[in-house]
Amino acid sequence: MKAPLNRKVVVLGYGAATALGRTFAATWEGAVAGRAGFRRLTRCTVETRSQVVGEIPDWDPGALPYVSRKDASLWNADFVFLTMETCRQALEDAGLEIDGRTGPRTACLIGSALNGSDAYRIAMDNYTRLGPLKVSPYLLPNLCANLPAGKAGMLLGFTGPIFSPQGACASGNHAIGIGARMIRDGDCDFALAGGVETCLIPEIVLGFANMLATIKVGPKDRAFDDPAQASRPFSIDRKGFVLAEGAGVLVLAAEEAARAHGLLPRAEIAGIGWNSDAHHFTRPNERTVTQAMKDAIEDAEIGPEAIGAINAHGTSTPTGDTTEAECMRTVFGPSLPHIPISANKSQVGHSLGASAAIEAALGIEAMRRGLVLPTVNHLPDPALADLDVVPNRSRKHVHEFFLSNSFGFGGTNCCIVFRGL
Repeated sequence: MKAPLNRKVVVLGYGAATALGRTFAATWEGAVAGRAGFRRLTRCTVETRSQVVGEIPDWDPGALPYVSRKDASLWNADFVFLTMETCRQALEDAGLEIDGRTGPRTACLIGSALNGSDAYRIAMDNYTRLGPLKVSPYLLPNLCANLPAGKAGMLLGFTGPIFSPQGACASGNHAIGIGARMIRDGDCDFALAGGVETCLIPEIVLGFANMLATIKVGPKDRAFDDPAQASRPFSIDRKGFVLAEGAGVLVLAAEEAARAHGLLPRAEIAGIGWNSDAHHFTRPNERTVTQAMKDAIEDAEIGPEAIGAINAHGTSTPTGDTTEAECMRTVFGPSLPHIPISANKSQVGHSLGASAAIEAALGIEAMRRGLVLPTVNHLPDPALADLDVVPNRSRKHVHEFFLSNSFGFGGTNCCIVFRGL
């Protein structure tokens, strides 16, 4: 086996679709303005108080110019076309042309927590109503985790490795981390890395509601009349995350390959820390979460004092936010009150396997512009008074490094340090 090349890995561009908009530009505009993109569920009808969600506005795969009516019917797992479109936007944003030179050297790693669960629901509905012959022969491809990356390759022309890192709510960071390692070691020169989730179907909405993970909005809750206030990480009245659909894709490259193609890097993948809890399938383990943060900083060959901002996992759950805060206290000590902490899920919700990639793109763009994005809907919690969560409004803040945290069911943790260029 040949020795790794130890190349520097950079970020060239990104694409995203979130509750704030169908493109990264629309998402960024809403995020920097301090808006939240939540509304009551329209994708389906479900009897539950967990009705406030993050839907991608005006998302219609059938309206895409490369999707025929037949294709839209056969490929009914929404994460397929959402991945294809977000990858297309990311390549366009990066300025990377896929051709005979770049195509074979471009990988695609798109993680998802739940994969094509919407296609499975359609198949079961057809089976119970219409009989066994009405189960689509396209069902199994629609459920395959790697199919969105494969279909993106068919659309865009790259032929490097494709697969789907399955890291629950940390999948997006796992994809970025694995893609960076592949580029560093010479397996590819470029990688589309991120996550996708189309999870707004009755069984998923109810599953999260019944496990008391998502917010239940009653008449006395401040989100009852204003759904935009439903996600409030680190606030005193936080009581569950807002389930959201979304996608985020970063274009990664070896620095030398980017230079050879005249492409300008926006950030560097400076450090990665990943581990698992061996503790509980949903409750985080403070010791291993803390270690993942430390490992990312150590891998970046810097000290905690160099971290200029933190992009928190920040789900808006009572235990999750408290545990993450305690871990950050351990890592950063008395300097923590001076480090701005952004919780993007306050604006775009929790899109599970897509969330970390969306947050990475937002964090990089904020770093480029000398800003930190807000944690909106914030009402101070005295127990978390030592955290600067950038309450409610964006802020000017020049920084060179930021830490992006992501944690998932099964006790999987992945933290990444990004460096501005």
